[in-house]
Amino acid sequence: MSSATPSPVPSSAHGHHKRHSILPAVSQSGPKPPVQFSSSCTIADSALLTGPHTIIVSTESVIHPRARLESLGGRVTVGRRCIVHERACLGAADLQGRYHKGSPDKEGRSMGAVTLGDYVTVEVGAQVESGGTVIGEGTTVGIGTRVGAGAVVGKHCTLTANSTVAAGEVIPDYTVIYSNGLRRIDRRGVSDLKNKAQARQIDVLRRMIPSNPGKFQ
Repeated sequence: MSSATPSPVPSSAHGHHKRHSILPAVSQSGPKPPVQFSSSCTIADSALLTGPHTIIVSTESVIHPRARLESLGGRVTVGRRCIVHERACLGAADLQGRYHKGSPDKEGRSMGAVTLGDYVTVEVGAQVESGGTVIGEGTTVGIGTRVGAGAVVGKHCTLTANSTVAAGEVIPDYTVIYSNGLRRIDRRGVSDLKNKAQARQIDVLRRMIPSNPGKFQ
């Protein structure tokens, strides 16, 4: 008498709906960095954090599976309610494979590799190079975009998919940058609405993504 193979249980039958990456796992390599995590942040188990300098993730920020935070060029700071998507990299090397260090500030302290203000979104595959690079509050770094070393992007900017910000460039607040290089200023005053939408999205992501910050501590 042959035994029947049990049918798989549909995912909807389970009580948990946590989101898992369908992409291969990223291997952890390089030094394990010192970290400072808010108790309310979400960091996926398959995120990659590496480097000798401190990595800071602030209140209610979400680090997706396969996101990379590299502190090889200096400190990496993620502000409040930020979202860093899959295959995005903070603290990336430049196109020649070099990691740049941030210049000292007026008090002689290192500016760090990368600093994200509050409510920043870094979308899939975007690269933010190390070297005192700053992304201002409420800015979206689009899919596949590259922000060069030492660039300072203002508040509430939109860098559309596959656009580029040159190393050392200073981008004014509310700038929209397109992949063909065209730029415009958008001051429609929707920053509060965007921040509220970001907070709602984070509430959903925190339920979907299994968080394991203890792995990195």
